Amino acid sequence: MDEPAPIREEWLAGLAPAASEERRALLERLAAQGFTAEELERAIAEDRLVLLGIERVFGAVHSAEEIERRTGVPAARLARARRLLGLPEPAPGERAFTDEDIAAAQAIKLFTDAGIEQDAIDETTAVLGEGMARLAATIDSLFLHTFLRAGESEEEAAERLALIAQELTPAFGPVLMSAFTAQLRASVARGVLGRDELSTGHPAAEQVLAVCFVDMVGFTRLGVELEVLELGAIARHLARLAATVVTPPARLIKTIGDAAMFVSPDPGTLVEVALDLLDAAAAEDLPVLRAGIAYGPAVERAGDFFGNTVNLASRVTGIARPASVLCTTEVRGACPEAFDWSSAGRHRLKGVYLPAPLHRARRAATSRP
Repeated sequence: MDEPAPIREEWLAGLAPAASEERRALLERLAAQGFTAEELERAIAEDRLVLLGIERVFGAVHSAEEIERRTGVPAARLARARRLLGLPEPAPGERAFTDEDIAAAQAIKLFTDAGIEQDAIDETTAVLGEGMARLAATIDSLFLHTFLRAGESEEEAAERLALIAQELTPAFGPVLMSAFTAQLRASVARGVLGRDELSTGHPAAEQVLAVCFVDMVGFTRLGVELEVLELGAIARHLARLAATVVTPPARLIKTIGDAAMFVSPDPGTLVEVALDLLDAAAAEDLPVLRAGIAYGPAVERAGDFFGNTVNLASRVTGIARPASVLCTTEVRGACPEAFDWSSAGRHRLKGVYLPAPLHRARRAATSRP
């Protein structure tokens, strides 16, 4: 076994005697756990020494070459998967992988042997990386807000936080699997597999859907007036409201800062969701929202939607008045009696040859509170 990294005196420079001894004890413990001098020095420079103990909880103890020997999955393929996840590619021999990565490599081999093409595996990996990066950042922030204590020394905080992470991390496994299974079950329930698909051997390329974007009016201006943390809180609040108001068959596809995207095979449901979200934001004193909805063919890929209908909904949103739900003629025609409609005139929209008639949707008089 290699000797622990020596403790350099410059790592203690500028600290009071008590703080210096506490850091020395922490450094000695981290060095004994296998952190190199370079890792310790970088952590000190980046002001994240206390968090190294939590990193060790996740057990990166295998190299890509070792996993290749154990699973048969080439090291180059493992490195490619890490890049697709949005993580840095490990150097040859670097211990950047965990026991879970061994199981993941075995799963990838199973998928490949079952006939799933590499392009499909790559696309899935990239989507997984994007989603997991956001989830990990959220959990990381929640962890520190919950468990950080004022007045603790570096050594005390490092040891306590590492122990809490060690205790809680395994509990996320069932939560993640439960959420994935529920979402997969819902996706299968929405699927279409009829005679045409069986005949061609391919799933339907397009779906006819209503697509809605909702965004905050003047969010860019708010960025000048408000602190970054307050802006983040507003965006998170919008995301929570968007998830709360959505009702089947409508679905929340994504939230991006000041905007949310929904789809639904039933335009009336989507108009109702948009109205509910605008009302909820107003009731909770969020910045004013506006919405745009279009109806037509769209293509789903990697959990997102593409096509002219999506582009049209985005452009309609861009010209909607504050606190209004603006819809294309196709949306109005699909649910003419469900809402009070008023003409918003004709508008030139990019990608549409002739000026398009648009309509504002309001709750029908009989459905108003």
